[in-house]
Amino acid sequence: MNVKQSNLRSVRDQIYYFLMEDIMKFRLVPGTHISEKEISERYEVSRTPVREAFLQLSKEGLLEIYPQKGTRVSLIDLNLVEEARFMRENLEKAVAELACEEFSDEAMFELERNLKMQEMSIEQKNYESLFDLDEAFHTTIFEGCRKSNIWSVIQQMNVPFRRIRFLRLAADFNWNTIYQQHAAIAEAIKSKQPTEARRIAEEHLKLVIVDKEILIKEFPGYFKK
Repeated sequence: MNVKQSNLRSVRDQIYYFLMEDIMKFRLVPGTHISEKEISERYEVSRTPVREAFLQLSKEGLLEIYPQKGTRVSLIDLNLVEEARFMRENLEKAVAELACEEFSDEAMFELERNLKMQEMSIEQKNYESLFDLDEAFHTTIFEGCRKSNIWSVIQQMNVPFRRIRFLRLAADFNWNTIYQQHAAIAEAIKSKQPTEARRIAEEHLKLVIVDKEILIKEFPGYFKK
């Protein structure tokens, strides 16, 4: 595959995006060894942008670089997953409650449109699309009550949490539960029921606690011991 080579930064950004997507969506599974040579040949680019992309992915916890030994896709650290889940649970409960007081019609329209697309993804068994829609759903809630910067802060810790969420969807369970909780959150916001919105948001983020035990049994090699 040849990437569009307009400038070095553009090439690096493209390589970063391709690799990040491959890691987040488990096309490159945890523990997989990759090399600058392999990636530069795959995308027909020099090693410099590949090296820069590797360094960025390492900073974000997606790659582990061992000088003189090689690079591998990082294993999932469950301690980091729990920290991110704890932060998201407490912030999302508060934001769901706030959304019941101030949420634009445009944002509600976007939530409802998102839910229809989630239904389609479930019918089509398209878990990659459902994962992207899940992220967009939560983003819309934060943006709808003017808390976009808080969502940006969450993203700085969100990588391990997003990885386990995708794995959960790929494992083909809880799709309808996730959709039903999303729909209930949207309905609570629309009908201005802050207590209900807060309760469902908390339940929604606690799903990962149960699901991770199932995932550890099914994919033991994907997690740090």
